[in-house]
Amino acid sequence: MTSPAFFTFDNSYARDLAGFYVRWQPTPAPRPALICLNRPLAEELGADPAALAGPDGLAVLAGNTVPCGAEPLAQAYAGHQFGGFSPQLGDGRALLLGEVIDRHGRRRDIAFKGSGRTPFSRNGDGMCALGPALREYLIGEAMSALGIPTTRALAVVASGGVVRRERPLPGAVLTRVAASHVRVGTFEYFAAHHGPEAVKRLADYVIARHYPELAGHPAPYLALLEGAVERQAHLVARWLGVGFIHGVMNTDNMTLSGETIDYGPCAFMEAYDPAAVFSSIDHHGRYAYGNQPAIAQWNLARLAETLLPLIDADSDRAVEQASAAVSAFSERFEAHHLKIMRAKLGLDDTGRPEDDRALAEDFLALLHARQRDFTNAFRALHDLAVGVAETERHLHDADDAAFAAWHERWRQRQPRRGSELLAAMARANPWVIPRNHRVEEALAAAVESGDLGPFERLLDVLQRPFTTRIEDAAYTEPAPAEVTAAYRTFCGT
Repeated sequence: MTSPAFFTFDNSYARDLAGFYVRWQPTPAPRPALICLNRPLAEELGADPAALAGPDGLAVLAGNTVPCGAEPLAQAYAGHQFGGFSPQLGDGRALLLGEVIDRHGRRRDIAFKGSGRTPFSRNGDGMCALGPALREYLIGEAMSALGIPTTRALAVVASGGVVRRERPLPGAVLTRVAASHVRVGTFEYFAAHHGPEAVKRLADYVIARHYPELAGHPAPYLALLEGAVERQAHLVARWLGVGFIHGVMNTDNMTLSGETIDYGPCAFMEAYDPAAVFSSIDHHGRYAYGNQPAIAQWNLARLAETLLPLIDADSDRAVEQASAAVSAFSERFEAHHLKIMRAKLGLDDTGRPEDDRALAEDFLALLHARQRDFTNAFRALHDLAVGVAETERHLHDADDAAFAAWHERWRQRQPRRGSELLAAMARANPWVIPRNHRVEEALAAAVESGDLGPFERLLDVLQRPFTTRIEDAAYTEPAPAEVTAAYRTFCGT
């Protein structure tokens, strides 16, 4: 059953990549109820929020009716999961409705998660529980407000059904918006199953969609790899700048668009620790906070392997060129990370890079040794720079000689910080992040008691992460150490 047009669809993936997906229909929700609607995002997409919130819109967002112009399909992809290759994964509980050109001229995917089984579901039920759907909504909006490229949630609808996990849970359908859902794992699937010609079709599509500046490039596939390296280096540097830990950096969770995708076992670090990991399935710390750059580079090497036949007919030359492109990740990441750390420390770019890098690393070492909260320490350093000392307790204890020595180096490096540098420092150091215990409290209230108040209050705070408001101070406090030590996140959506 189709509905009136809520979106103006233009479905290039369905049109241009026949054979890269299976056409499919969502499973209707038995008793749908709208939980939350991202009205500003709906407007960005050219939709009427009031219509989406009405009965016909609810039917669309629940998967009960297909909007006019949509072409629902499940995408095929593979992936390296914790280092081991799975030759077929695909959209097991996701469904791409179609694409729209938003009000800014950007092509955006609109997709469901939790709308039922697809041909790629393997042994899964294709459903999503309410808690993980709300979690993805919350974290995606927080990341967007922090200025980090990310997928975002348009809506969460309670399905009215029950999802069987460790215990029965209320089901939900999440509507997700992305620049696209093409992943490194998409390339891996077609390289493994269909060979270079299929990879070429996919690469040409990705270049046209995400790297149009490469049109007419004499070596487009090498340039595509180099572009992916640059985008991922920038993205992971941004993650580290706010203490974000992805938790499941498999190749099927790395997009060619350079957006963050999949907010299942993710978390935000509190006390600074490069080994911090909260994913319940990451038993050996493969995706720990400090390992994320190396894992991103490893994933890019897997992308490079799929592109080798396109880069050069001579396999030795192809390997040499691709290896150079992937090896450049380290330099590009370090450049982006240094820029971020300079902003966080309130430094201009006139200093020697190696000296500024050492200054940043030594500050982080102080935080690690003293188990200081990453976010609060940097914000306190900003407060110190503007002459406010009330939050200095987040930096050091009294008579801390090591911090005093570092502080003097920092002061000497930039004895005067003008308004422009201070503004950049404020923009680089959020006042509030999604504290893990606050997220869990909000989700528990919504799922266990049907109380969306804590979720809505937390969402409101997270959408203004750089704004200091005394009434929101409780959201800046870390969880007790014993809570953080036992905290684990799970693959939910």
